[in-house]
Amino acid sequence: MNAPVHAAIAANVPYYQPVADECAVFENAWRHQLPVLIKGPTGCGKTRFVAHMAARLGLPLFTVSCHDDLSAADLVGRHLIAGGDTRWCDGPLTRAVREGGICYLDEVVEARKDTTVVLHPLTDDRRILPIERTGEELAAPPGFMLVVSYNPGYQHVLKTLKPSTRQRFVALSFDFPAAEVEMAVLRHEGGADEMLARQLVQLAGQIRRLTGYDLDEAVSTRLLVYAAKLIASGMDPRSACRVALVEPLSDEADTIAALLAVVDTQFGY
Repeated sequence: MNAPVHAAIAANVPYYQPVADECAVFENAWRHQLPVLIKGPTGCGKTRFVAHMAARLGLPLFTVSCHDDLSAADLVGRHLIAGGDTRWCDGPLTRAVREGGICYLDEVVEARKDTTVVLHPLTDDRRILPIERTGEELAAPPGFMLVVSYNPGYQHVLKTLKPSTRQRFVALSFDFPAAEVEMAVLRHEGGADEMLARQLVQLAGQIRRLTGYDLDEAVSTRLLVYAAKLIASGMDPRSACRVALVEPLSDEADTIAALLAVVDTQFGY
């Protein structure tokens, strides 16, 4: 492949700052036709990582945001009536198997239980997708890859993957990146200068270390990027941090006040 083509591909790859060997692991899993499970807190870069790797490998990406009502039919497909005729319509999982590419199920444990059962034949050496309603049995092409993610720290005990499902995947654990890596993300994605990036990362560290407050989740890298964009555009840092970091974390007045006090300390108010 010549240099101009390499440059064109690089320009279309979503930005992602590697933390360890996750890119190499993902690429090797794809080459060996292995499914991947990504675990980590909200906003730590799981979805961006998958988009980055799909573009890097030149693969179509079929993303499904899982929810309580997501059923196996939503993934596989269903018969629809159009113009008086009944026709079959592929779901995103079936499309990915037919065409090749990455099917990414974000927060897979939020989906209904029958959903994971559909995935099992695709996550072992069979690599097939049986479609009962059409009588088809699709063999996944070499370019197909199944990727799922979830947040193990947030899910209820009843919302987790069964061991029989978990052990079908190569697993990657994500967390919030080290300070220097997170600063690089804020400079690139949020338009922050060196000083602002450092202040926001230090602020995030302080909030993540807080104990005794009713915070369901820690401040995410995604929220830091939001704050960086607002401040870089000219918004007052306290106001930007309030709307981008503090308010999304809690509805409790006492908790909000405590978090704003941390913001004030960091930015010298």
